[in-house]
Amino acid sequence: MYFYLQHRRFCVRSPLQRSVASAEFGVVSERESELKNVQPFSEIPGPKGVPFLGTLFQYSGGIFQKYSPDRYQDALQDRYKQYGKIMKETIAGVTAVRLFDPDYVRIVYQNEGKIPHVAPLLDTTKQYREQRDLSLGLGNTNGDEWYRLRSAVQQMMMRPKAVTVYLPFVEEVADDFVARIKTIKSHSGDIPNFRNELARWNLESSGMTCFETRFGCLNASPDSHVQKMIDSNNEIFVLSTKLMFSIPFHKIFNSPTWKKLLEAEDYFFGNGQKLVDETVAKIDRLQLSGQLNDDQYNFLCYLLSRKELSFKDVSIITLSLFGDGLNTTVPSFLFALYCLAKNPVCQERAYQEVCQHVKDGSPVTGEVINKLTYLKACVKESQRFFPIGQEIKRIPQKDLIIGGYHIPAGTIVELCTSVLFQSPDHFIEPKTFIPDRWLRDGSAHNIHPYLLTPFGHGPRMCAGRRFAEQEIYVLLSKLLKNFKMEYNDGELDQKFQILMVPDRPATFTFIDRQ
Repeated sequence: MYFYLQHRRFCVRSPLQRSVASAEFGVVSERESELKNVQPFSEIPGPKGVPFLGTLFQYSGGIFQKYSPDRYQDALQDRYKQYGKIMKETIAGVTAVRLFDPDYVRIVYQNEGKIPHVAPLLDTTKQYREQRDLSLGLGNTNGDEWYRLRSAVQQMMMRPKAVTVYLPFVEEVADDFVARIKTIKSHSGDIPNFRNELARWNLESSGMTCFETRFGCLNASPDSHVQKMIDSNNEIFVLSTKLMFSIPFHKIFNSPTWKKLLEAEDYFFGNGQKLVDETVAKIDRLQLSGQLNDDQYNFLCYLLSRKELSFKDVSIITLSLFGDGLNTTVPSFLFALYCLAKNPVCQERAYQEVCQHVKDGSPVTGEVINKLTYLKACVKESQRFFPIGQEIKRIPQKDLIIGGYHIPAGTIVELCTSVLFQSPDHFIEPKTFIPDRWLRDGSAHNIHPYLLTPFGHGPRMCAGRRFAEQEIYVLLSKLLKNFKMEYNDGELDQKFQILMVPDRPATFTFIDRQ
């Protein structure tokens, strides 16, 4: 009844009044004809399920299972084909509206204001931090609390020139990783379980950025503390996926799965906190003795200098940058490498570009990276083939009308354009790896700007984006200069672990360039 009365009031206003009202209501169009037949939220199509649990049993095993959690991407494709551009679904008490159209995504982004609200990527991590009395961090806060944190880190983490300060560390670790590949590859050039090797590289590289300390991750033994941290981080995502498709008993009491997740979180973040504490102690000692140079411990010194950040905030922001790449940067890099290995013509062209701009004996600078336009296009095209995230979650703070339906403020809205990444309606030759489509003289100007945004968009764009891209470009350029890469381990695919990861350890072949 409330919505009917609001709609009735809207329709009897003057054109100017309607224009103002539509802006307040979150409606982009001013045409009354598009508002006349707006359907209520309850009419948004989608699978019905059972009360509270919704369609949970379609994902959680047994005789009712329709989709494997590992193949959640298949469920999204199926829902899109069945219900169209907009649908809603309830899973384990959480109701979300899914949008499969970039024009609908545009409406959400254009109406979210300066302080967008999001749903956590890992609700389990938010719950863990609340239980352990930790700072929730950027991804688990909204409103003024998020704005406080974001304002404190924006200058250091979001500006490209600020991030290039860490390039010498990134390059140092990348060079050592290349040397390790030459040492450990077989006579035929094979390296099995390359994802784990990349995890070691990423942890070492992130460790240098955050703590300016070499931890020996590249050469750590299989039973080392480093490997246990990598394994515990992976376990967090495996168990969180299991809980996502389970009756949420863990929110009431410590279920067996929740206890395992707590152990994994405690191991990774507990040991990570020790690194923070030790590095801050070093900084204090150097400062007291007058030996702290201006260019030392840039990341932590900057955070510690921000009065609006508590020590808990500093710790979580640092540990997020330190660990998040294991399930974002690592799979992104591996999929980019796979695409280059399976497309030797593209690999050769990227190699020639790298040889032109990355000179032996000269450091990789921000200016050098800016010139690697084809390499960047290869990475973006790999993100089209292998998106790391299946959706981006927003919580609009005002009512919206999208696709002819009323979406009340506070509704979780999932932006699921990944189902369109290989659609002929949106891409020319969608099944072919064509990096040129992203170049200025390619077809990029015909691609919807809200279709492929792997790091999100606007103020809630991933805070670690610049660091991740920098690491990927540097290591890819180093590998291209030193090796021809091949992949003969079957067709690599993705599986769902909150984010998308490789479905196998992946064996790559590295052939020395003459």
